Amino acid sequence: MDIMFVASEVAPYSKTGGLADVCSALPKALDHLGHNVILVTPLYKCVREYFQRMAQPLEQLYGVTLEAPVGKLTKRAGVCRATLPESNVTIYFIEHDDYFNRDGLYNQGQVDYQDNCARYSFFCRCALELIRRLSLHVDIIHANDWQTGLIPVFLDTIYKSEEASRFYEQSQVSWGERFRPRIDRMIDEYGKSLYDHIKTVITIHNLRHQGKFCRDAMDLVGLDWSLFTFDKLEFYGQLNLLKAGLVFSDLITTVSPRYAEEIQTVEFGERLQGVLQCRASDLVGILNGVDIDEWNPATDPTLAANYDVDSFKVGKAICKASLQKKVGLPQDPETPLFGVVSRFDAQKGLDLVAQCAPTLIEKERAQFVVLGSGDRTLTKRFLELAQRYPNNFATRTEFSVELSHQIEAGIDIFLMPSRYEPCGLNQFYSLRYGSLPVVRDVGGLHDSVVNASDENINAGVANGFLFYWSQAEDMLSAINWALHCYRHRHNDWDNMIRTAMSTDLSWNRSAKRYAELYQDLIKTR
Repeated sequence: MDIMFVASEVAPYSKTGGLADVCSALPKALDHLGHNVILVTPLYKCVREYFQRMAQPLEQLYGVTLEAPVGKLTKRAGVCRATLPESNVTIYFIEHDDYFNRDGLYNQGQVDYQDNCARYSFFCRCALELIRRLSLHVDIIHANDWQTGLIPVFLDTIYKSEEASRFYEQSQVSWGERFRPRIDRMIDEYGKSLYDHIKTVITIHNLRHQGKFCRDAMDLVGLDWSLFTFDKLEFYGQLNLLKAGLVFSDLITTVSPRYAEEIQTVEFGERLQGVLQCRASDLVGILNGVDIDEWNPATDPTLAANYDVDSFKVGKAICKASLQKKVGLPQDPETPLFGVVSRFDAQKGLDLVAQCAPTLIEKERAQFVVLGSGDRTLTKRFLELAQRYPNNFATRTEFSVELSHQIEAGIDIFLMPSRYEPCGLNQFYSLRYGSLPVVRDVGGLHDSVVNASDENINAGVANGFLFYWSQAEDMLSAINWALHCYRHRHNDWDNMIRTAMSTDLSWNRSAKRYAELYQDLIKTR
């Protein structure tokens, strides 16, 4: 199949979160299954810096210019091309300096760019124009999150609209054979031959981020006001770009089966639960995977010692001592070491960690290593804990891929008390590295962590610990059970680590499921 992935960020070029990892790993996995995959993403300032830093070629497609309307203006974009590392995936970068050559992807500091609607409307049109300009054959366009939500709308209402088909039929009758070359050129402008068969998929990576703009943005994006209704693009008086994608796409996916169920409820639906309930038959949850080459304790070059499922007891002990030394904690192999690697955000439930830490330190002699940045209040609380308990609590607010790997390998227990979690990635990394996670039973955490009940332990399927309410007492109860197993049920603890490290977390499983869905869509043409 010929698949076009369109995403606002793609690792390793541009990244603010897990979206970038998914939009790099899934195309690679589909490519390895034998499909023809291309990627389309903006040429941000950080992308240029990446290619300069890595001394890798970025090919400028000279003579290839894309034109797309923004409001009453027509703007032009250039196109650059490269190959996604370790794959045959061609990635096209849409070049427009005014829109994309900026320090941040979506905002400057904590303030969103005021022209985000124009920027990503233009990007969506350019992605569709690229098909015509390069005469690409595309079976599936896979859009991701609100930044690409207008693609299914533009495709259906402009690029393969009924008007284009009607124009084609009427022109043949009224103009005759004499004007057939002109008709064919105009048909190509409408894109009938290139666009009519394309099916669209949109993935919700986080429903909270929807791309909501004032109603006047309808003129900016160039869509007819007849679409500004409650059952299409209107959302409480605003234009909602994610809702646009949900209404017009042929298929909706999200990043875990449990999250697909949750977002149809009032608690998790972010006021779009009605739209998602109406499209429930077209909504599928597929659990993300991880890059098992990058996150592999047997080969990870950042670790003090490499290990696998047969040698983790020795390897993790060395990694634990190295981590304790690096962050300034006493090197005590018997002390339970907890870890957090996360964006500091209310969604992540890290205030529960801050509440529980003093009790665990004073009663259980526990140690903590916390790595992350974001919310100022949470940052202040973690820094204060580090100052109050210098031998038990270490806080690091710098961005460090190396330290994140070392934390995953060196800790005993990983904490991820998310209030909601579409999929999550760090629990996957913890499972890979044999650091048993304590997580809240939501979203992708529910789908990837099997609770250590006695029944599951005896069945050999337990790989972590779940709690159910977003309260410190509930989390503390799960942690106390984990500490009991850690200190008094050594064989069970080791078996849970073996189960965790043996869990299939590769993208191959997820890619096969996506390929099946694509194939089903193609059959419905």
